[in-house]
Amino acid sequence: MPIRVLSGELVDQIAAGEVIERPASLVKELVENALDAHATRIEVDIERGGVGLTRVRDDGQGIEPSELPVALMRHATSKIASLEDLESVGTLGFRGEALPSIGSVARLRITSRAAGAPRAAEVSCEGGAVSEVRPAALPAGTVVEVRDLFYNVPARRKFVKSDATETHHVAALMERLALSRFDVAFRLRSGTRLLLDAPRAEGPEAELGRLAAVLGPDFPEGAIAVRHAAGPVMLSGWLGLPTRSRAQADQQFWFVNGRSVRDRLLVNAVRLAYRDVLYHGRYPAYVLYLTLDPKLVDVNAHPAKVEVRFRDSRQIHEFVFRALERALAQTRPEAGAAPAAVSASAGPLPRPGAPFAPGLPLEQALPDPWRLAQAVEEAPRGALPDAGERPLGTALAQLHGIYILSQTPDGLVLVDMHAGHERVLYEKFKAQGASGTVASQQLLEPLVIEMKPHELERVLEEREQWQAAGFEIDALGPARLALRRVPAILQVREISSVVNALLADLTQESSTHHLDGASDRFLGTLACRSAIHAHRRLTLPEMDALLRQMEATERANQCNHGRPTWTRLSLQQLDQLFLRGR
Repeated sequence: MPIRVLSGELVDQIAAGEVIERPASLVKELVENALDAHATRIEVDIERGGVGLTRVRDDGQGIEPSELPVALMRHATSKIASLEDLESVGTLGFRGEALPSIGSVARLRITSRAAGAPRAAEVSCEGGAVSEVRPAALPAGTVVEVRDLFYNVPARRKFVKSDATETHHVAALMERLALSRFDVAFRLRSGTRLLLDAPRAEGPEAELGRLAAVLGPDFPEGAIAVRHAAGPVMLSGWLGLPTRSRAQADQQFWFVNGRSVRDRLLVNAVRLAYRDVLYHGRYPAYVLYLTLDPKLVDVNAHPAKVEVRFRDSRQIHEFVFRALERALAQTRPEAGAAPAAVSASAGPLPRPGAPFAPGLPLEQALPDPWRLAQAVEEAPRGALPDAGERPLGTALAQLHGIYILSQTPDGLVLVDMHAGHERVLYEKFKAQGASGTVASQQLLEPLVIEMKPHELERVLEEREQWQAAGFEIDALGPARLALRRVPAILQVREISSVVNALLADLTQESSTHHLDGASDRFLGTLACRSAIHAHRRLTLPEMDALLRQMEATERANQCNHGRPTWTRLSLQQLDQLFLRGR
């Protein structure tokens, strides 16, 4: 076949294959155009999963009649005019491909009335053929109606799933869009069914209401607010508590300058932030917004604009990781029973989806705006709980050798003593290792442990981790391990059992811990094996001492495996249990 120039119609259909994968892709492009037009209310109607009909109505600034045919030309856009504009694009759309691509594979009609215009106008496009502009009746705004998607591309039509599946994808997309802009009202209907109704959310309570409507009431009740800024970058949003983790990653939302993205770098930063508090095989839930100067991020990396590239990806990764890690570190016992998302001390959040503005108020001005990770580390930590408040109360008894029962002014608290002590020890080990002040004790005689040669070889390969934790080890022959120094926290009578359990865990192919770093895995296992275990009798002073340590320890709401360490029953809940009135 000779080389030839493709026809304009075929070029548009190829472009449509990149941009319009399914009806949800169509809805995404049209709703993003409405948001770029400064709409405050967007209504979407679909039939047959969006294949039969997709109609998007907005109250935005509209399109002038003379510009309607131009809007259907390839690479026609009002968003950018030069390479400099492309490098700092702040709108959701900018390629000028969506409308002509849609018009080439569906029956398209656009009706619009520009702000201040005396009347509306409309234009149609079928199979790439554009009609004349006609007068129409419409309030200010735009209505885009798409019928018979892929009617002239049978090969693409075969890949469209059932109506129910495509409707599900459209609904999921609209929920993401509703989370991206709280200042815009969204409504989605499928035939006569109302699938989403999200009024404008003004104020923290309304925002939490939208979160509950989209993600369910459990999310705002079990989330903490996040807000941190450094130089030209701000991170805000909500983090689900580790105890509210999920079996799948279906409630993870990232927005960069208001754009919903799937970015591996950002997802990895969140995963690392949760690694000390999340149970293996579980996924966190979160809604997070990264706002930064558009010049620092490239949104022109994917035809569907779902991937981005950061100018300094390593700095962004460190900033996000440190900010989220710090927020999760504050999940320790606190007085009061208010939902975490309401009682969080992150302060008022910026309007999610708000575009970057040079005058955006930041928490601190840095000599070097790119010292992001250090900015998080140097920011003041939250104050420790007042010893007089005692959020975990005063110990009363030990239940079944497992739980500590304590009394608070407003009810009672149950503490899993092993889980709580495990977290306390783990954070202590990490702090000592980071400062190089691990307390250890020299043994009068080395403790010798018999083991298999291949197990001894593997242990010696991890000698650095043992030393960092306060051990001194070496080999006495091909199958004997000698311990000459051990952490000071270990009781003499416990050394042998703890070390044997530690060796058993660390020589397994799959560790029982989900921690990434070898040193963290070692310290996590050491903390688990060293913590007080079930059926060990504690005195009341010992119980109280553990409660006070938990109150002063970061991440003390979860053990190293992500399980909760304590729970509270209020007087009101106790009264309800016994049908007692006050």
